[in-house]
Amino acid sequence: MVEASRIFQTTLFPSFSILHKSCTLTQSPSFLRKKYSTTIHCSSSVSTSDSATEKAASVTPKVPWGCEIDSLQNAEALQRWLSDSGLPPQKMAIQKVEVGERGLVALKNIRKGEKLLFVPPSLVITADSEWSCPEAGEVLKQYSVPDWPLLATYLISEASLQQSSRWSNYISALPRQPYSLLYWTRAELDRFLEASQIRERAIERITNVIGTYDDLRLRIFSKYPDLFPEEVFNMETFKWSFGILFSRLVRLPSMDGRVALVPWADMLNHSCEVETFLDYDKSSKGVVFTTDRQYEPGEQVFISYGKKSNGELLLSYGFVPREGTNPSDSVELSLSLKKSDKCYKEKLEALRKHGLSASQCFPLRITGWPVELMAYSFLAVSPPSMSRQFEEMAAAASNATTIRKDIRYPEIEEQALQFILDSCEMSISKYTKFLQASGSMDLDVTSPKQLNRRLFLKQLAVDLCNSERRILFRAQSVLRRRLRDIRSGELRALRIFDGFRNLFK
Repeated sequence: MVEASRIFQTTLFPSFSILHKSCTLTQSPSFLRKKYSTTIHCSSSVSTSDSATEKAASVTPKVPWGCEIDSLQNAEALQRWLSDSGLPPQKMAIQKVEVGERGLVALKNIRKGEKLLFVPPSLVITADSEWSCPEAGEVLKQYSVPDWPLLATYLISEASLQQSSRWSNYISALPRQPYSLLYWTRAELDRFLEASQIRERAIERITNVIGTYDDLRLRIFSKYPDLFPEEVFNMETFKWSFGILFSRLVRLPSMDGRVALVPWADMLNHSCEVETFLDYDKSSKGVVFTTDRQYEPGEQVFISYGKKSNGELLLSYGFVPREGTNPSDSVELSLSLKKSDKCYKEKLEALRKHGLSASQCFPLRITGWPVELMAYSFLAVSPPSMSRQFEEMAAAASNATTIRKDIRYPEIEEQALQFILDSCEMSISKYTKFLQASGSMDLDVTSPKQLNRRLFLKQLAVDLCNSERRILFRAQSVLRRRLRDIRSGELRALRIFDGFRNLFK
């Protein structure tokens, strides 16, 4: 489906001037949104920017570099260049594969626990890499541009120089249009992802990319037009470069957490069944990964892109694993305070104090949900008589605090579970409505190429919705059973009480 290396964060980029909204790390094991100290404030709205971007795309040529996603010729040229540049002989080669258009396939028997790759630091792209146009690099460093936008600009700069750049063989092997939700129009996001919370994440990501480009253009590019001409450094090329970063950038723990692009290694595809990932090996002085299983000649070799949900994999990499095959899959459930609540203002104030809002998303997994979700639900249903506990509930609902999380209020547990169930069933109805309508969507048959693209997007959306609805159905079943147990227990207690009362009569 897609080639990429493991990404350890899904926040768009570190803070840059007034930019960058904290995205979440939904890839964390808890799948809870991780709060960051800096936020992004983008100058352009998605609705206006989307139409402007689509209009610009109709007159701006697509990026002239890169190749078709399944091109082996360019990948083989990359392999030869890497070997000539110091990449040691490999036990793998690039081939067309069933999972992903291109992938690394074993040439020899590979043992479990064997180290592979050994890409030297000289063949790794980082924020410290030498620019072919050193003046452009110096300008960005003078403005203290952080790694993500710096690397995005670096990629465009090197790509525009074509054969003059030492990275020309690598860039020509990169996809001309990466699999990324950055390439979905607003209408496509609204149409195909209307039921999923990933739609909001995608809109946020697109907004942040547009805002980052606008900030770079206004504060830097416009002041140095000779170094950053608009015909090269434009929204279309930044969409491409950020698409490459989202799908291929890795964080290497043993190199002080440095983010990097690792040519050759980023041809490895993802499998939900493996846990091995890329890192720098100090003994061999190269980027490697250690296999967690054996491979025979002809088998595709996989790594893990991280413990990500199907929605996150679609967001960054443009593919959705088969339903039920991803043990890290989850779906975000949106919970909201009711404005009719007599204590709405007090509850909202308590939530805001801990970085939360009146509407909050929490992850559901097949195995359950986080204690923060339960704490939020307790707060949402708590009566005025429990106002002294509002602060404790709000604190426990925030993943930013270390306060005791597993709070319990037996007197309102039934109402809290019913509150979660109502939200769950409301979400299920949205997925069901979309899936029922997906079979009769009016697709434009006058343009076969566009039709094929939209059919592909539609299939991705259907796959995502089926996997997320499956988790919601599981949560619905668990909630109904727990409520039934609570209510039957209460009924038994009431009958016992009535029995004692009749006895004493």
